[in-house]
Amino acid sequence: MKKGFIGDIGRYAVHDGPGIRTTVFFKGCSLHCPWCHNPEFISPKAEIAFYPRRCIGCGDCLSVCPEDALTGASPVWINRSLCTGCGLCAEECPAKALELVGRSYDLEELVEILLRDRLFYETSGGGVTLSGGEPTGQLDFIVSLLRRLQEEGIHTAIETNGFFPWDEFEAKCLDHLDLILFDVKIVDPDEHRRVIGVNNDLIQANLARLFAVRPEDVIARIPLIPGYTATEENIRRLSVLFQDLGVRCCSLLPYHPYGLSKAERIGRKQTGSLLENPMDRSELLQWQSFFTGMEIIDPYE
Repeated sequence: MKKGFIGDIGRYAVHDGPGIRTTVFFKGCSLHCPWCHNPEFISPKAEIAFYPRRCIGCGDCLSVCPEDALTGASPVWINRSLCTGCGLCAEECPAKALELVGRSYDLEELVEILLRDRLFYETSGGGVTLSGGEPTGQLDFIVSLLRRLQEEGIHTAIETNGFFPWDEFEAKCLDHLDLILFDVKIVDPDEHRRVIGVNNDLIQANLARLFAVRPEDVIARIPLIPGYTATEENIRRLSVLFQDLGVRCCSLLPYHPYGLSKAERIGRKQTGSLLENPMDRSELLQWQSFFTGMEIIDPYE
């Protein structure tokens, strides 16, 4: 059985679908959004996150690194070009200043972990949400996982960027999902390619296909990113797109800058003055006003 490569497992989540949920964050994403709030899950490979304030300068990590990717300053410095993400330094670090992001799980091992919170799912109407990264990048594994969860009577949801092969997704995955949370970012194809790195033709086509076959089980979501997605032109075009597709329920997700510190921990950079401050509720309401006639999920509730 193929293993799943997971970045993290978040228990007691309340914003990734109905009820209390456990969210499984898969490693690897085909998009490269400059504002990503989970940048530690973009790479499909294991990475080392470093928390410099925790570092006590003991040097225990230096002796175990087979690539000599660490230098002995206080705090230590990681040469990311040499680091292979083996995790030996994280195992050795007594202060937990180094943390391995990404590990393989057998199917039954992961299911056993997810079923520990069955009582919370049942009493709250919750379940399990697959997120990332992009879970459809590990399609064969998530199909097996969704089937097992269905056998256990667990509500299943997926958070997706929509960049997946439709025929395979429909044939293998769709019947095992109770809810699809589908992110839509930039309408203009040239701007989408420039900012995110891929064309949006497949994403919009998949959104249309889902609303054609399972409209009641799809929530279209817009991450509101200042200067990128949260512009009047883009929001107006998204509103028209949603109306044309017959979108019944949508969610506008206000930007927060949590991704900045997480990116820094794994040696990535997210820059831009517009990304430094969270979006307040008044600005969120301004953008929500473009989507009259649709049910809008309040992210603050």
